[in-house]
Amino acid sequence: MISGENLARIDGFRAPGISASPSEENMRYFNVMILGPSQSPYEGGVFKLELFLSEDYPMTAPKVRFLTKIYHPNIDKLGRICLDILKDKWSPALQIRTVLLSVQALLSAPNPDDPLSENIAKHWKTNEAEAVETAKEWTRLYASGP
Repeated sequence: MISGENLARIDGFRAPGISASPSEENMRYFNVMILGPSQSPYEGGVFKLELFLSEDYPMTAPKVRFLTKIYHPNIDKLGRICLDILKDKWSPALQIRTVLLSVQALLSAPNPDDPLSENIAKHWKTNEAEAVETAKEWTRLYASGP
């Protein structure tokens, strides 16, 4: 169950490079923006995500996905994210802040050994420099500006 305290912690949540605010239509749905971390292929990008809290939250993990197109081995073309704390490592003790900071950290450290996008992971493993350039180009094309 979502308590007022939980909502207050998420509403207007801010951390360096991250913001989240609830939708006016649905208090379980949050609009999230994450800035691409410096010294990553996503630097300078503004990435839009959606975060949804189910009826069972915090017993079940929030649903988080990228709305902005991104070239990343741990994010598929539908924006779904391969992140352990969104799956089997979820704990009701974890906060939304932790989830969003973990997503931001994933942008700094793509993990092609635990991919969601096999083709991008293969590209990352066989020619990392070229994959990084592709990620930078996609960031310029799809994630420039709010």
